[in-house]
Amino acid sequence: MSHAEPTLSGRTALVTGSTSGIGLAIARALAAEGAHIMLNGFGDPAEIEHIRASLAQTQGARVGHSGADMSKPLEIRAMVERTEDELGGLDILVNNAGIQHVAPIATFPPEQWERVIAINLSGPFYAIQAAIPALRRATYGRIVNIASAHGLVASADKSAYVAAKHGLLGLTKTAAIELAADGVTVNAICPGWVLTPLVQRQLDARAEREGRPVAEVTHAFLAEKQPLAAFSTAESIAAMVVFLCGPAAATITGAALSVDGGWTAR
Repeated sequence: MSHAEPTLSGRTALVTGSTSGIGLAIARALAAEGAHIMLNGFGDPAEIEHIRASLAQTQGARVGHSGADMSKPLEIRAMVERTEDELGGLDILVNNAGIQHVAPIATFPPEQWERVIAINLSGPFYAIQAAIPALRRATYGRIVNIASAHGLVASADKSAYVAAKHGLLGLTKTAAIELAADGVTVNAICPGWVLTPLVQRQLDARAEREGRPVAEVTHAFLAEKQPLAAFSTAESIAAMVVFLCGPAAATITGAALSVDGGWTAR
């Protein structure tokens, strides 16, 4: 039985915020398609090394890790340069790192506003800026920004996150226009609710607090925003990234692709 060549064989990808959750699922999916990976993120060093080594072993990819702080432009630039030096180039940039802070505008802490904007919007800008020379040299490039349903619609008490994700869609469109002649595509994925360990813990806590079954609380939580009351998975977001990085998506650029159970269709 013959096996098709992995679609991203020999490519190199930098995935920010990839030591857990959606970012790690993206890194694994890209590695499974033959890409070398630069991981990025914070966490326990031993745990990160285990992730790095197991990814390299199971997928046969070259895998590095950078602890660059996505709120610091100089660290972002150094991470991009290190990706080229250690892994031999840069073909794919996935801007996934993000944080959240929830509070009404009237009492939103200024330092939290600055931090959310820095990591969720300025970080991707500086990563794209630093990556452009390498992507142009490769004459093949893919930039995928992980935005959110909140890049298209708003929710109360999430002003910084909503503003950052709306801004990220504007950045995506501008970069797509500027880089089109270089063979580089730039797209955004806009997930709705994704079941991560953090979300599961919040649901469990709410169920206990309200004395209701977890399944009932979960359905109510989803149905409040999504007509399709089901979570997306980190793996489904990762599969969309793989598609956008492959040859079939060569003419998709400047798009905001919703994976949100119908949230933004309302």
